[in-house]
Amino acid sequence: MVATGKRKSETSSQRPIIEGRGISKFFGAVTALNDVSFELYPGEVLGIVGDNGAGKTTLMKVLSGLYKASEGDLLFEGQPAHFNSPKDARKLGIEMVYQDLALAGNMAIAENIYLGREPRNKFGFYHLGASQKMARKHLSNLKIHVKSVDQKVEELSGGQRQAVAIARATAFDAKVVIMDEPTAALAIREVGKVLDLIKNLKDRHISVILISHRMDDIFYVCDRVVALFQGTNFAESPLEDTSRSEVIGWIMGTKENPGELSHDRVE
Repeated sequence: MVATGKRKSETSSQRPIIEGRGISKFFGAVTALNDVSFELYPGEVLGIVGDNGAGKTTLMKVLSGLYKASEGDLLFEGQPAHFNSPKDARKLGIEMVYQDLALAGNMAIAENIYLGREPRNKFGFYHLGASQKMARKHLSNLKIHVKSVDQKVEELSGGQRQAVAIARATAFDAKVVIMDEPTAALAIREVGKVLDLIKNLKDRHISVILISHRMDDIFYVCDRVVALFQGTNFAESPLEDTSRSEVIGWIMGTKENPGELSHDRVE
């Protein structure tokens, strides 16, 4: 692995909230991940970059409990963690926001935020009033502005839908939120709102892992970046010790500086 600058960011004076040691994932004869290690610290935003097929999403699915690692160890707050399903990861406070968001378009914002974990009254029935009240408070804390929590998700813009997905992920004391290309399908004017929301999560001491091809996103919100190449660690650095062109080089699998590309994005 190419070591660039300090290994840890200024937020890393304490132990990692999540640590992966030698994580490998095999699908039959195909190796998706090979001996990948990483650390995520409390209140840190960690960028994960790499070309298509580099293993980014596979690694995140291992962290969120969707996949089980073939080899290696996961530690959460210094203790061994074993996930058989996403439910196990959620119990520890690890949530993942997938690129497709997985929202129910025909349901209201409040219903989406608490879908599957709905508040109940003393008779065991869904408590609509409690759901709406909790949703308003939660959205306000995250500085997410919507017309009404009763508004259907299908009526929202792409950025608003992304915000609702993030609100759902953080509604139950999340400690870590993993985001897979959260701005990929957004209009330019909505990208900034989502990135500011990520900064808000950091201010609330929630750790974030951000998968993105967009260098502007990485350099705006992340404290540190880790590059994967062909399923293995390639490089990592605090953002203050590297540059867009250097990170683009890592994505391409080279230590050489390829120069600033015209669009700061590698597909």
